[in-house]
Amino acid sequence: PKMLAEVGRKALIEAVGGSLAICRALEEKGVLEAYPYEIGRLAHTEVTETIGVSPLSEAQVRAFRELEEAFARHPVCLLHGVTSSGKTEVYIHLIRQMIAEGKQVLYLVPEIVLTTQLTDRLYRVFGNRMGVYHSKFPDAERVEIWQKQLSEQPYDIIVGVRSSVFLPFRHLGLVIVDEEHEQSYKQQEPAPRYHARNAAIMLARMYGARTLLGTATPALETYYNVRMGKYGLVELTERFGQVRLPEVEVVDIKELQRKRRMAGPFSPRLLEEMRRALENKEQVILFQNRRGYAPMIECHTCGWVPKCKNCDVSLTYHKGLNQMTCHYCGYTCNVPTRCPACEGTELVQRGFGTEKVEDAVHQVFPEAAVARMDLDTTRTRSAYEGILEDFQSGKTDVLIGTQMVTKGLDFERVSVVGILNADAMLNIPDFRSFERAFQLMAQVAGRAGRRSRQGRVILQTKSPDLPLIRQVTEHDYFGLYVGQMEERQMFVYPPFCRLIYVYMKHKRADVLDHLAAEMGSRLRQVFGSRILGPDAPPVARIQLLYIRKIVVKVEPGASLSKVREQLLYLRQSLMAHPDYRSAQIYYDVDPM
Repeated sequence: PKMLAEVGRKALIEAVGGSLAICRALEEKGVLEAYPYEIGRLAHTEVTETIGVSPLSEAQVRAFRELEEAFARHPVCLLHGVTSSGKTEVYIHLIRQMIAEGKQVLYLVPEIVLTTQLTDRLYRVFGNRMGVYHSKFPDAERVEIWQKQLSEQPYDIIVGVRSSVFLPFRHLGLVIVDEEHEQSYKQQEPAPRYHARNAAIMLARMYGARTLLGTATPALETYYNVRMGKYGLVELTERFGQVRLPEVEVVDIKELQRKRRMAGPFSPRLLEEMRRALENKEQVILFQNRRGYAPMIECHTCGWVPKCKNCDVSLTYHKGLNQMTCHYCGYTCNVPTRCPACEGTELVQRGFGTEKVEDAVHQVFPEAAVARMDLDTTRTRSAYEGILEDFQSGKTDVLIGTQMVTKGLDFERVSVVGILNADAMLNIPDFRSFERAFQLMAQVAGRAGRRSRQGRVILQTKSPDLPLIRQVTEHDYFGLYVGQMEERQMFVYPPFCRLIYVYMKHKRADVLDHLAAEMGSRLRQVFGSRILGPDAPPVARIQLLYIRKIVVKVEPGASLSKVREQLLYLRQSLMAHPDYRSAQIYYDVDPM
């Protein structure tokens, strides 16, 4: 028996230079015994705490005690802490307390990019008591995590994105929703359409657990619930190590563009700060919330713009791929060399994306090591980790990114953050545009000066006099809240009502218009003045399907079960009509 050993069939064949036929012959003679053996992808080493938790600062200790008191009164609590105040360290102490009580913890983050830094930090404290769950893992690995959660020895901590709320738990005691304001928590397509923050609160209620919502820029609905006494509130108003919040300097690029003083997307002031940071061996983050090289190409003579054949959007130019791409359906085509409308050859690029910003940085600072973090460069799990690891270790000097770079990343050498075009966020036709713009700008500003000295943020805009810009520079979240609540109450938008979007899609615009008119008429018979529309959304055709939208406003006291019953009945009756059978009708409750 001592000479018996296990070996994989493939490894044995490779080691001896044999074949499958020889293996089978030896099995028949009883020399080898073959049997299936399951090899798990998850770590099975003994659970140990590799290091102790770090001691909390005085402000963090105070917040920790206030959280314990708040949870005694409210099952849901908001930890409103400024950027770099050490919210994660408070989470770690809460997690340790829960594990000591024999409870499990679900730790939600909005983006996969956040799990890399976070899991490294948590592994050092909790070892293999922690599991990670997100869509970049293969299905087989996610199945194993699911099965482990059903076993007698499940993970004590699960760190994951929105889909983690569907994992099974045995003794859930705490759900942490980090960066709770992020719209990434809302599942838009495909169904089921749900908001992971709201689902997490319901999940915790089912287990009798607590929910902790943490952020520096709370969703206005969340802060409203705090003000109404529905949620508890704990505030962390100072950064860890008493480092001051970054100084935000506004640069009016409208005047600079008129005087032709802009160097591509950079103002002279931003270039000056970048140059100083690079000379001091510090790092820079540049935020531009649009990927690609140029959002559109236009004929200088007649104004023709190449558009997607499947969607009502212009094609984005990607220089690296040397092609035009639709960001809605993925359609691609070659870059045109002449205008098909007027035969002109003067085709100019309008606007700039992260790819063009990267080119501009290379031209101005050829010595600097530059990396770009957007959907095009982070399609795999290893790509995320590689970009962040290089920036963390100082191999990269300048990091250019979309909203991925705004979400809770912690880099100690970043001294300058550049917001290249604030106006692109302000001019979105949505009642939440100012709220989202404030959140994005405040979060990306918080990446600067997180350790020893105050960082600097250069905010480039053509609208420097907007109240929102002043609120960003003064870190005035409460001012934003008061102003936005007045507007929303006046026009009856959340949190003073609940919204339901009714989407209708069809390949033929005429059939869709008839369907939308019929749906609008029937909805008004039931809901009256609560109905807005039907209207075409900003992008009125995607993947060959025309789109119409109706907005239903539901007051807080209305019976949601009756609303649901009426909406499902209307959908069923319209879909039974012969003309509308090939249409799509669906509802999005609490849309983002």
